[in-house]
Amino acid sequence: MKEQRKDNQELSAYEKAAEQGIDPRCIPQRLDGPVPEHDEIKYPDYPKSDQETWKYLYERQVKFLPDRACNEYMEGTNDLKLSPDKIPYLKDLSHVFYKSTGWKVARVPGLIHEQNFFELLRRKVFPSTDYIRGKEELDYTPAPDLFHDIFGHMPLLTNKAFASFYQKFGEAALNAEGKNRTKLETMHWFTVEFGLINNPEGRRIYGAGILSSHKEVQHSLSDQVEVKPFDPEKIVNQQYDVWHLQPILFAIDSFEQLESGFDKWCKKNSLLN
Repeated sequence: MKEQRKDNQELSAYEKAAEQGIDPRCIPQRLDGPVPEHDEIKYPDYPKSDQETWKYLYERQVKFLPDRACNEYMEGTNDLKLSPDKIPYLKDLSHVFYKSTGWKVARVPGLIHEQNFFELLRRKVFPSTDYIRGKEELDYTPAPDLFHDIFGHMPLLTNKAFASFYQKFGEAALNAEGKNRTKLETMHWFTVEFGLINNPEGRRIYGAGILSSHKEVQHSLSDQVEVKPFDPEKIVNQQYDVWHLQPILFAIDSFEQLESGFDKWCKKNSLLN
């Protein structure tokens, strides 16, 4: 994607927040060189308080998953062997992905610039932080942390259809310019972060932003939310606010539908061949 000055309509929700003087952690960092990937990742010397925070967040959140989280997500948590006992080692998780879907994990310093993010996705590398939120932000943190990245995102990277969609997303985003960049960010928000899926047992959650949020996981399937059927063109034009519980969400019927629908929309907009 070409670097150019964006008008306000082309700014991402995080960029708008940054321009309004909101939390500096929401300002994306541009990587100035390679980051550790796969076997290069080291396990941090976490203080006891960080391990306690992981245990608290994990145990609080996992009790909300039955009858809320989708089957594919639950299968992924089993494959990753997530546990409240210890913060997972990113290298170990990377090896699980590599065996199941060919993906790897990279350790990044925080919210990274979109070009760096999409380039990693295109290469089937998921960028993850390795630090955890402070105790004053247990209910919500505006910036990514390892609980959001691991508990929210990683289980679905063991699913082949979702992993394929995410790789295509990175490729399409690198080809996008102008308003298509903002449209893709909106697509990411309503699928990867805040997506719902219709499982045989009923409507379930697959979005990482919901699954890792104490409030959203209870709110998203309530009658306070208007749920619309998956339609890429409607999704990319839907307004949203990153600072409030989401009033409108979209539901897919399967991850195969997500991948094929996204692929078709991208080809229509000359973002994929």
